[in-house]
Amino acid sequence: MTKQIQSTLIALVASSSLSLADSAPEASAQDTKKMVQNNFVETAQKGIKLSGYVDAGYSYNFTGTSQGSSTVNGRLGSDTAQRGDFNLYAVKIALEKALTSENKAQAGFRTDVMIGEDATYFINRTSIQNPDPGPTNTSMNSNSLFLEQAYVSIRAPIGNGWDFKVGKFVSILGYEVMERPANMNTTFGLIFNQLPLYYTGVLSSYKFDDYIDGKLGVVNGSNSDNNTTTNPNDGDGCALLAALNFTAPGGNANWSNNFQYSTGYDNNTATGGGNSSEGYNNGGGSVSAYTWYYNSWGNWAPKFADDKLLLAFNTVWFVKSGNTTGPTTVNSSVYGAGAYAKYQFNDWFSLASRGEYLGSNNDLKFGTQGNPSTSVNNGGHVTGTNLWEYTLTAGFNVIDNLLIRAEYRMDWGSNIISNGHSAGDNSGAVSGGPAYYGGAEVVYSF
Repeated sequence: MTKQIQSTLIALVASSSLSLADSAPEASAQDTKKMVQNNFVETAQKGIKLSGYVDAGYSYNFTGTSQGSSTVNGRLGSDTAQRGDFNLYAVKIALEKALTSENKAQAGFRTDVMIGEDATYFINRTSIQNPDPGPTNTSMNSNSLFLEQAYVSIRAPIGNGWDFKVGKFVSILGYEVMERPANMNTTFGLIFNQLPLYYTGVLSSYKFDDYIDGKLGVVNGSNSDNNTTTNPNDGDGCALLAALNFTAPGGNANWSNNFQYSTGYDNNTATGGGNSSEGYNNGGGSVSAYTWYYNSWGNWAPKFADDKLLLAFNTVWFVKSGNTTGPTTVNSSVYGAGAYAKYQFNDWFSLASRGEYLGSNNDLKFGTQGNPSTSVNNGGHVTGTNLWEYTLTAGFNVIDNLLIRAEYRMDWGSNIISNGHSAGDNSGAVSGGPAYYGGAEVVYSF
């Protein structure tokens, strides 16, 4: 009898153990779910939206040798890789609580994060021509993390509503943006590569009526989380922003005028060129300088085309002026213009084109001709630069949220193709082109 009881107890214990083992994962999952609910932010909060895209493709440049060191002036780094290259351009994630249309005191936020090859170049836009080289094709990877935006938005119920952004936000200048799928073309244009990417500071905006709105801001400077200047002898610096935008009564046309004035040398805002964005810094000596930009762009969707045709233009003019420690005053002026056209033939096929010109009164900005330091000391002037490009892009919206694009591009002008030597080496630029590009892109947005 005792043995039977013992056997029964052993069986019950074993059965209970098996039951507990079977139920343990379920209990653990329930506990984890409670912990998540009690201790973490609920992603389904009212008004908060998650969006983004994955952008990948293939590019082929029909120029370039020297183990990937060759580049094409005027192009963003990930668009100038020699020969063939598969690209993870970007994984973009945006989290936002936007302000509502109500004119009342309210607040929100937005955060944009980008991962991929574009992020590498947005973090460091210098190129292999710089005295301070940036990433090259042979050293590229898609693991870089770039914080594009992170700001708090506030509305003060004054007049029609006065809005503010406080934190890090994208540039107010330019028709093209950092998100490739939002542009008419896959590759970035010449003018885009000369304009600031982002600022850290405060930007206010006010809508006077349905046709006119404006912006005013004070920031650290172009592409900087610190002050504007790159020379420590200049002290603290800042940049002032202003914009005035006009919208046609029918809502089918816009004209945007954007200004920036920086109290010193901006951080690098382009591929190529000397130690600062707007010119050669003459060895990093004491510099007193300022930089100002004027950018005008507009677009028009003619009503007679039933929203199938979109025309646009983009222009820029900026000047850097500064006194070096020597007797020479270094001045650099850069100017450019671009025209865009896109026609949507049907729901799934479109064709877009872009033509651009970019020039300068001297080569201090680009660093592609001669020796800037020698030329500055001998009179402050080197030969100017003239860059041209034409791009044709076919777009296919095959299914919802999926975009496929194929592109052809040609660049030509003053010393377009460089073999990767420094700006002070006369052998750095070896050809005026033309430089040909072909590529394809696949984008899924959510």
